[in-house]
Amino acid sequence: MGKSFLSSQISRISNILLRGVERQLTDYKNRFSSIEEINQFISKLLVTDLNLERAYSTAVDFFGSDRVRFAAVDGTEYSRRLFDFILFFGGAYAATGEIQFHEDSKPVVDYHTRYIEEGRGISSCIPVYINEVPEIDQTFFSEGDDPEGLLTQPLSEQEIADNSQIANWIMTFAEYYLAYLLVTDSREPVNILFLDRSLSGTQRAIAKETSKKTYWDKKCAILGFKVDGETVDKNDLFIGRYHVLNPELGLPPARGDFLRHSMILLLEGKDSPLTLKQICEELGIGDPVREDKVGRYLNSLVREKIILKSHSEYRINPRYRNSWDRICNMVRTLGQRIFREDIEESATSSKMIINYEDDASQYLSTLDIAFLTLFCFYMLIEECWKRRVLLLGITKDTAASDFKNHFIPVCSNCNLFGCTVSPECFSNLPNTDRMLLQHYSFNCSDVLHPPWSLTEYDSAFTTIVPDHDRGPRYVRGARKNKITIERLFLKTYVQLQEAEHDSKLRSNVLLIDRLAYPEYDMRKENIEIFHQIYVGEEPVNVFVIKNENGGRELMNLTLVTLAATTTSTIPEVFGHNKPLFIADNVAKWNYSLFKNLIDTTKEWIMTNKDLKKFVYYMTSFRERRGEIERLRRGA
Repeated sequence: MGKSFLSSQISRISNILLRGVERQLTDYKNRFSSIEEINQFISKLLVTDLNLERAYSTAVDFFGSDRVRFAAVDGTEYSRRLFDFILFFGGAYAATGEIQFHEDSKPVVDYHTRYIEEGRGISSCIPVYINEVPEIDQTFFSEGDDPEGLLTQPLSEQEIADNSQIANWIMTFAEYYLAYLLVTDSREPVNILFLDRSLSGTQRAIAKETSKKTYWDKKCAILGFKVDGETVDKNDLFIGRYHVLNPELGLPPARGDFLRHSMILLLEGKDSPLTLKQICEELGIGDPVREDKVGRYLNSLVREKIILKSHSEYRINPRYRNSWDRICNMVRTLGQRIFREDIEESATSSKMIINYEDDASQYLSTLDIAFLTLFCFYMLIEECWKRRVLLLGITKDTAASDFKNHFIPVCSNCNLFGCTVSPECFSNLPNTDRMLLQHYSFNCSDVLHPPWSLTEYDSAFTTIVPDHDRGPRYVRGARKNKITIERLFLKTYVQLQEAEHDSKLRSNVLLIDRLAYPEYDMRKENIEIFHQIYVGEEPVNVFVIKNENGGRELMNLTLVTLAATTTSTIPEVFGHNKPLFIADNVAKWNYSLFKNLIDTTKEWIMTNKDLKKFVYYMTSFRERRGEIERLRRGA
């Protein structure tokens, strides 16, 4: 007698599953065997010599004190469909404490314990009718033939609820706005700030999310928002997208997508107009091809009325000289409104609705929140430079592979560390940097002991690959030949702990981003590479902090600080950052409170006698079916 249909299907699926898993495991085993070729290269990048005395002197020089305050910020989000609308919740919460640095011993960390009563946190809850979500959420925007940019295909209510990113954007904005509040607090200023995300990755992702100008007119509620008697317009948004001004770091760089912004910010700081030649000299541009590009970009900015031209001289339009101040005031106003203001008892409108003087109103879209988050991020960076705050981003389970696929190939092509790696080797290595480095650490457990880190390198390497056809110092953009902003963040990988009873049992490798500081990071060993563009080439000056040349003060301070803020007494924190662990638990506690509040609200509505006639129709078919199935199973 043959097998039944059900048993044959189960047998077939189990066979597919088994063979598929075996193939993947064999492939991964083969990848690990390819690491030997790259071992020499990795060994030249390791930093293992923690110097406590030097960390102490760096802390005193950088912070102005050997005892500093720290804060760690983590966020949480929640969305729940409630009858005909969806509730979106997002918030951010902080764990705080103090670190005392010593010359001859490890830093001592004191954690503030009254997080619930005295902790710092912000949050917001936004109810939105389900049919309005596609008009607010950029996930559903379309660049098709529809002039309104609306959906061209209908979605079910469940698809809208499952794919919406509104709660995530509220949470992201909350994290950066809370970080900004902590850094600018005049009573208890923060000296070290930990964020539970990649700094460079976030900046790059949000800049991309705000790049589609076709959405700005229809989907940006902040256009027309009045600040100090002036309204925010498209030119303000354009200027703010890369408003990262630090002349000592050469930011923004005078190349690529940032050339227009470098010219705008140059003229913004000048009281008298400049000629084309003077502008090129100020920006360090002497190549005729690049000078011609500057001239063309200047003319485009004149057409946009951002720059004014008179007798071959250029100056900033007075309307936009204070553009950044206007943007910062808008971020503070809307951040305060969304996260900190109580809603008046008589108010019926949401905190997410912008009301204009002509009685029109519009929801803040996720595109608006992306702009606010990006601007708030730049405001945070400015304050960290001004107040000497060490800004660190920590990513736990990272899937990044730029160290393997970008940094090593470029350095190998330039022979930067005195050794090369064959191009064939890279495709055979483990898929992620984390797995590559963890396996390397495991194999070298007899000589390599945590805490250790890689030497720091520019986050721009994430988007750089070598151009083998042109030569050792030539590169191209990894995607669409674009290279992200350089000299803004440095990144590295660290491993902080090993088990006392087994040296092969080690914590996960973490990805660390930190903000660049000109006094410590503008070193002679930073390299210049050349990016081939459509016409001519542009130099890209990137950070590479070499071991043998010194200049590792902040790298050493960062590693000493991270090693001091981990612990093996809590299993979940083994090799991770305890301040972020505490912040995560505070966020989860607030998440559970809000979830219970929503569930209780639904029960109140379901049992409200005044709504008894409507409750049946207020619930969706899925909800009714699920409730009936639950009762049937219970019976």
